[in-house]
Amino acid sequence: MKTVTVKKLLAGALFLSLTVSSCNEDVLEEKPLDFLSPENAFSTEAGVIQGITALHQRVRLVYYTYASFGTMNWATHGSDVGFNGETPDRGSRYLNSYRDLTPTFTPVVDHWTSGFLIIQWANLLIDKIEKLHADVFAKGDAGKNACLAEARFFRAFVYRNLVSTYGDIPLLDKPVTSAKADFVRDPVSEIHRLMAADFEFAATHLPPPGEEEAPGRITQGPAWHYLAETFLEMGNPQEAVTAATHAVDDYHYALMTERFGNRLAKDILGSGDVYFDLFGYTNHNLPNNTEAMWVIQCERGVTDQTTINSAYIYGPRYFDIAVAPDGKKAINGTWYNNAWTGISDTLSRPCGNGRGTNLVHYYLWAGDWDNDIRNAEHNLKRNIYYDNPESAFHGQKIDFKLYEGTPYPRTNPLDDTIRLLFPVFMKFHDPCNYTVNLPRAGSGSTHKDWYALRFAETLLLRAEAYLGTNRPDLAAADVNLVRARANAKPVAAGDLDMDYILDERARELYGEEWRLIVLRRTGKLIERVRKYNDNPFCPGAHIEEHNFRWPIPQTQIDLNIDAEFRQNPGY
Repeated sequence: MKTVTVKKLLAGALFLSLTVSSCNEDVLEEKPLDFLSPENAFSTEAGVIQGITALHQRVRLVYYTYASFGTMNWATHGSDVGFNGETPDRGSRYLNSYRDLTPTFTPVVDHWTSGFLIIQWANLLIDKIEKLHADVFAKGDAGKNACLAEARFFRAFVYRNLVSTYGDIPLLDKPVTSAKADFVRDPVSEIHRLMAADFEFAATHLPPPGEEEAPGRITQGPAWHYLAETFLEMGNPQEAVTAATHAVDDYHYALMTERFGNRLAKDILGSGDVYFDLFGYTNHNLPNNTEAMWVIQCERGVTDQTTINSAYIYGPRYFDIAVAPDGKKAINGTWYNNAWTGISDTLSRPCGNGRGTNLVHYYLWAGDWDNDIRNAEHNLKRNIYYDNPESAFHGQKIDFKLYEGTPYPRTNPLDDTIRLLFPVFMKFHDPCNYTVNLPRAGSGSTHKDWYALRFAETLLLRAEAYLGTNRPDLAAADVNLVRARANAKPVAAGDLDMDYILDERARELYGEEWRLIVLRRTGKLIERVRKYNDNPFCPGAHIEEHNFRWPIPQTQIDLNIDAEFRQNPGY
């Protein structure tokens, strides 16, 4: 799936923004004889593959950009593990305060429209594939079903986010082909049944891991994982155990325990380990990386949305610390074009957008501070140093207490610790490997691929399912596989509960998992956001009970003039 340019294959319209006329006059019917349209684009296997490519491309944008509902922003904001440190008060374009969560709030609208756009694309492709004869595909029925399975996987994957976010929503299993203003909200249970059917079909008909056509293509393993998750959403933990066990036992997935890939002998931060290697450039797709289950693809040198902004989002604005305590420039940064950039090519240029809570920076590591490799300096960097030989503080750790009693006092302590200086999760960065916008050390963009799913998450998901079947012993065994790889102390079965699993997910999957979905599924959203979201401007993110679901976009309600479309309670 790498470096594929998505062409004008799809005419799927935005939900409730369809422009197709309802007129049936033949004289107005457009015949697509010499251009691509939904009527003729998917008549061949190559056309179907381009349709699948379009779904991959759109989901990649979801992961890599600020809009839509991507994990880069929505894995942390409004949860127990993070908030927007760049603009931490109310009124941010991101979810700092649930009091901003109105039916016109941009993320509310973007989530909805982006999600239903992908569902429309998927439904259009599914409809066309189902009508094709198996002879169109080189592998006959198997080839047809594999393509159908991948499209259905994406439909279910997007519904996964939408139903968790909004609750009852329209169930669309066919493409919308004309203007429509009478949508209804179908129960969550019906959406879950559609998701389960789609994921089960995908688990049956997708290729096994290692037999996919290209890196990043969906295989059976992720389908089993998300089927298990769907069963948990449906309140069926035993079925979730069964589905997750397929992903665990049927393939060659395993946690990586030995160092590998292109970071060997390149420990730029002075040390390294296998967890550090997992996030190295080019390491995600390596055949010997048995932990990768679904990797979002990126490519250096291609301009079509093929950089990832994670280094921009996650990390403090250290470069805004103007002077050292002696008044000299605090950070020279790298030397480029006969000038100091003021930015380190180790940390690139983060903006403080993804600021972790004290839970992920400190509390989670109590008892394992010195032995858990995920808390090692090269994985969770806590020390940033003055970098200017002309300063007496050159090489010392930056500490704002050093400014006390000097002519250069810090004027905003909150700004110091929320925006300018806090621990950095290095999984989001690509130290000294930035190749674009060199005057700003890549400007926070990398070309690394990104894990949509890796095996550690499947183990922790099965542990959650085991806990739901009252088997804490088996749950602890799965959790301890993850902890053993991290050199962390094992947890006893009697000490394992849902909060422990959520803590372990945060230690292992911070910034990777879709945290709001996890917190809703486990029923812990309100409790843990109130307890751990310590944004001083918006304590507990101002969350209320009704914020368990987001509001329906007001545009949806206003345009749905031919049927009632009720708002979620509390909005």
